Amino acid sequence: MSERVVVRDLGLVEYLPTWQTMQNFTANRVAETVDEIWLLEHQPVFTQGHHGNESHLLDTGDIPVVQVDRGGQVTYHGPGQLVVYLLLNIRRKKFGVRELVARMEASIVELLAGLGVEAYAKPDAPGVYVDEAKICSLGLRVRKGCSFHGLAFNLDMDLEPFNRINPCGYAGMAVTRLTNLADDIDREFVKGLLIEILVKRLGYIERANANSLEDIDVR
Repeated sequence: MSERVVVRDLGLVEYLPTWQTMQNFTANRVAETVDEIWLLEHQPVFTQGHHGNESHLLDTGDIPVVQVDRGGQVTYHGPGQLVVYLLLNIRRKKFGVRELVARMEASIVELLAGLGVEAYAKPDAPGVYVDEAKICSLGLRVRKGCSFHGLAFNLDMDLEPFNRINPCGYAGMAVTRLTNLADDIDREFVKGLLIEILVKRLGYIERANANSLEDIDVR
């Protein structure tokens, strides 16, 4: 089972029901449940980690704020940002949380290198950066050896809402997007490449694809 994964491309979805489905999937999965990776975009929303400090919410305006159960501080999700949720049995795969984070970061660095962009991770601030500007945020929760939440990669989104917060708890942190760094970006190509790299770096051999959450089976 640890070599199989289901990849779901869900399109543009609301945050709350997707988060609730993640929670239910994780709570109800059993030892034999196949791991899943969900690729999607969210309608505009700020999410605040469970130990988040409200002082990092500056002027959120008409964008809702959702208190969630992942680690980290506040971030923004919106159309044009590729979000990848990793619903993995990391105990079965014999990953620690730090190793999973490192593999996620390395996947984004590899993706960007393939597009001609030099990027890097920081040991003291999870995520991926280009010239000190953050292009990918990470946030995870692990329950009974299984991860959920994941990463958010800025492809061609509107970056203005990041000015309304201290991104990831850092005042004045610069944020960037792929379309600021590379020309002629094909969204579908980037999505496909990102999933291909992640699946490989996470050690999966067999992959099934889906486009909805209707057939989830946690037995």
